[in-house]
Amino acid sequence: MTKTKILATVGPSTNKPDKIKALCNVGVDCFRVNTAYGNRNEYSYIYDVVRESTDAPIVFDLKGPEVRLNGEKSKNLVVGSEFEVGFNKDYSFYFNHDFYNQISVGDRVYIDNGEIETEVVEKKIDSVILESLGEGVVYDGKGINFPDLEVETPTFTERDRSLIKHGLELGVDYYALSFTRNKQDIVKLKSMLNNESGVIAKIENKRGLENFKEIVDIVDCVMVARGDLGIEVSLEKVPLAQKKMIKISNKHGVPVITATEVLESMIEKPTPTRAEVSDAANAILDGTDAIMLSGETSIGKYPVKSVRMIKKISKEIEPAIKKEINGVRSKKIPESISKAVYRLCQDMDIDKVVALSKTGYTSRMISRFRIKQPIITVTPYHSVFRKQKIVYGVQTIQKNYLNQKNPILYVAGELKKKGYIDREDTVLFTSTSKKPLDQEGDNIIEIHKINELKLNKTNRKYNRHDPR
Repeated sequence: MTKTKILATVGPSTNKPDKIKALCNVGVDCFRVNTAYGNRNEYSYIYDVVRESTDAPIVFDLKGPEVRLNGEKSKNLVVGSEFEVGFNKDYSFYFNHDFYNQISVGDRVYIDNGEIETEVVEKKIDSVILESLGEGVVYDGKGINFPDLEVETPTFTERDRSLIKHGLELGVDYYALSFTRNKQDIVKLKSMLNNESGVIAKIENKRGLENFKEIVDIVDCVMVARGDLGIEVSLEKVPLAQKKMIKISNKHGVPVITATEVLESMIEKPTPTRAEVSDAANAILDGTDAIMLSGETSIGKYPVKSVRMIKKISKEIEPAIKKEINGVRSKKIPESISKAVYRLCQDMDIDKVVALSKTGYTSRMISRFRIKQPIITVTPYHSVFRKQKIVYGVQTIQKNYLNQKNPILYVAGELKKKGYIDREDTVLFTSTSKKPLDQEGDNIIEIHKINELKLNKTNRKYNRHDPR
């Protein structure tokens, strides 16, 4: 069992029940729906197919401020080709945002993660003429970048708002916001969600990178989206930006996902390049919680082999991880507890760590130290149970312990009964103090040899209501 989590993007290659089950069987922890393509009926179908096979979290990837090209047909481009792109639906190709007053003749426009470079050669009343400086095919949903401009666009389109509502009706676990620019973007998205939904900030432009520290303070998860980032801030800056974001995320205990072109060659080939393997390995060494596969699993020929490859890389690399979290002085009890757990796991022969947690916060704090011991999160809440599945090294179990007189004893018995801990294990438990049900307040550490506990007795506490 590896600790690095794997997100798989669902698409034409994997949107059938047998394909989803195959991905689950080889170790996918989370499924992503890219809303740049498809419609609500397709998203509902994917949601139902995933839910039939697994309790893995589902992510709706919203386009948000990202500029994309819309169009019903594709168009082949060669050097010197010109084509018109409008700012409304009256054109064969049109932008999903209106930034007509912000673009000028001579500006460069990149299409499809920088694969096709074009230049604005003419502005009309409500459209622009682009001349291609390269070759390729443009079609609906392709991303647009402006390396010379900081285009201002609304945080959400009407379509985004509709999809957020649809996701809430379905029960989507995470919403990923493309081109997150600042904390205000995150605040706006959270205001539209319920308390059970998590937000992933996709960092893929200069503003998001500049405002990263304020973003990481209020977001539930971070995605290092390297494709667009490589165009927006230039390719050579991406490696250090990636390392910086992973380091800051680890320090804050915020899960971080590394994405884009991880095993890109496996879209067409059964094996990756050596450089791709090294790229994935270095992300794991740096401290990424998860690796995301995009085209590899959505349109690729070898989705299952791609997942297996990430598992192989993780298995080889994880034992070499050495993580130090320095310079953090927090008054929050769970953060102090996590440091104590880290030291105890270094100094003692601890086999497993079990965190009884209402929010998952303490587990994330412990995970950031990349301890060698498995971390088992036990939570009474289903939303926490699913969302914790993207956190490095964390295994989640849903069990309501809140109505127990001795929650640790009760949880130990349940875990032993189901085979999560063994009779000979020495287990470190952290437990939530008696605080309101929606607050974390872990202030207890207990270390037990399981064979010395009397696990046949569980005493129910009077009048403690079940949160579900």
